[in-house]
Amino acid sequence: MASPIRKYVNKLSGQNVLILGGTSGIGFCVAEAALENGANVIISSSNSAKLERATERLREAYTDLMSTQRVSGYVCDLANTNNLEENVRHLLDEATATEKGMLKLNHVVFTAGDALAIVPLENTSTEAIQASGVVRFVAPQILAKLLPKYMEPSPTNSFTLTGGSVAHRPTSGWSVVSGYASGAEGLARGLALELKPLRVNMVMPGLVHTELFSGFPDEAIQALLKHSREKNLTGTVGRPEDLAESYIYLMKDQYVTGSIVASNGGALLV
Repeated sequence: MASPIRKYVNKLSGQNVLILGGTSGIGFCVAEAALENGANVIISSSNSAKLERATERLREAYTDLMSTQRVSGYVCDLANTNNLEENVRHLLDEATATEKGMLKLNHVVFTAGDALAIVPLENTSTEAIQASGVVRFVAPQILAKLLPKYMEPSPTNSFTLTGGSVAHRPTSGWSVVSGYASGAEGLARGLALELKPLRVNMVMPGLVHTELFSGFPDEAIQALLKHSREKNLTGTVGRPEDLAESYIYLMKDQYVTGSIVASNGGALLV
């Protein structure tokens, strides 16, 4: 008896997925999930040491896949406004270069982020506000500008951004962060129109326990996690492994664009 055609689990087989911010947290888990779904994975980070460790971790974790799939990584600094477009173009050139010429990307995922600008309003400044939006708001727009050269304009392909539930439920001290998060949602919808028929969507995480919080005092982290458990419907804290499923879904569903997928434990309902 012939084996059934795997028309669902094999949707990403052989496709090329670029993940900016793919060395840790949600981005790294998206890389794992993409590999498990048959894709070739390219990750990017501004930190060369982290990039080397992450690519090695992926290759070691999925040694059985390395004969048919590829894992590669390239450095890209998204925080330098003077060279931002040049850096992004160089990343795309490296990610798509082969001995036989340029390959096309099928899916691009943006999970890159820098330290959150959590400061009281009275302590902020014009320079600080502008700097806090470079990686999370400006860089995705520059990336979108350059993507048409490296991706076929088709609904089979996608660009997925990352937002945050703070856009809908801000808290004291997070005005700058929530402002950019709100703007990013509008950006995703606008890009869906400008890049059509390429699909553009966003994942909007709630609180997710990742390395992003490693710079905070442990006492503050535990208090934040406790508060999150008590203030959502699942009584849990988000895991990057769970969030990765949202990105995989947005790669696979060829009919979804201009949409925001929320994964927040129902926190916005209470």
